[in-house]
Amino acid sequence: METNKMFSFSSRIKYFIRSSPARMALILSAVLFLVTISVRPSALNSAAIGSIILLASLLSISAAGQTIVLIGGGMDFSVGSVMSAAAILTTYIMNGKDGSFLKVLVLALGMGAIIGLCNGLCVVKVGLPPMIVTMAISNVVTRLQYVFTQGSPGGYASPSFVASVINRIGGVIPYIVFYVLIIFPLVYFLLHRSRFGNQVYMIGSNPVASRLNGVKVNKIVVMTYVISGVLSAFAGMLGAAYIGTARCQVFDDYAFTSLVAVIVGGTSFSGGIGTFAGTIAGSLLMVQLSNMLTTLALAQPIRNILNGLIVLLLLILYNRSKSVRQ
Repeated sequence: METNKMFSFSSRIKYFIRSSPARMALILSAVLFLVTISVRPSALNSAAIGSIILLASLLSISAAGQTIVLIGGGMDFSVGSVMSAAAILTTYIMNGKDGSFLKVLVLALGMGAIIGLCNGLCVVKVGLPPMIVTMAISNVVTRLQYVFTQGSPGGYASPSFVASVINRIGGVIPYIVFYVLIIFPLVYFLLHRSRFGNQVYMIGSNPVASRLNGVKVNKIVVMTYVISGVLSAFAGMLGAAYIGTARCQVFDDYAFTSLVAVIVGGTSFSGGIGTFAGTIAGSLLMVQLSNMLTTLALAQPIRNILNGLIVLLLLILYNRSKSVRQ
C-alpha cells in the first residue's frame, strides 16, 4: 500500500514537471534559494541578489538562440565558443576606451552571424548530426581565439560599457536589465508571434510534412543557427563587460549550461516543443544552483560532482518524448 502511494506521488511529481516545466523550474529555484540562505543567512543581501539577476540575464540571452535551434530540431554546441570569441573581440577593440561600442556591436554580431551561417549550412548541406557539426565548428572558433590572442588576455571593456551592464539601480538591479528589456521581447515575438516562429515549430515537429506544405525547411534551419550565433555573440559582449577583460574559452561552459537551461525550461530534445519563457526560468534555476554550491563553500571537485549529479537528475526528470515526427 505504501509502495503504491509513493509510486502515485512520484508519478504526480513527474507529470507536473513535464506539464509545467517553467513553473517547476521557478519552484526549484526558490527552493535552492531558501536552502542557500538557511545554511548561510549572510547570502541574503542586495549584492548577491543583483549577481543572480545579472548572471541569469546573461545565460537567458545566450540560451535564447539555443531555444530557437532546439525547437527547430537542431542543437548548437558553439554557443560558448562564440561568446568567448565575441568577448575577446570586444575587449581588444575597446581596449579600455569609450566610443567604439557600435563598431564592436557590428563586428561581434557579424562574426556570430557568420559562424551561425557555417553551422546551418553544414547541417543542411553536409547532413551530419547538428551536435557533431557545431562541436567541430566550435573547436575551430576556439583555435582561432588562440591564434588571435596568442593565448594571453588583452584589452579591457570600455568604462561606459562596463557601467551599462554591472551598475545597479538602488544597489540591487543591474543595468543589464535594460538590454534584457530589448532582447527578450524581440526573441519572444520572433519565436511566438511571427511566421518564422510558426515554421520553426512546424519543422521541429515534422520536417517532412513542413516541406510538403511549402516551408523552405533548409532556409529556416539555417536562419535558426544564424540567430543563435548573433545572440551568443551579443551575450559574449555583455559577458566581456561583466568580467572586464577576456581570455580564450572564458565562456565555453555556456555551451552546456545554456542547453541544460533550455531543457529544464521545457524544450524538447527532439524539437517542436518549448517556450522562451521556460528558458528564462531554466536559466534562473541553473544560476541559482551554481550560486548555492558556491555559497556552501564546498571544495571545487565536490561542487563539480554535485553539480553534475543534480544536472543529470534534472535532465532525467525533464525528459520529454512525443510522437514520431516522420
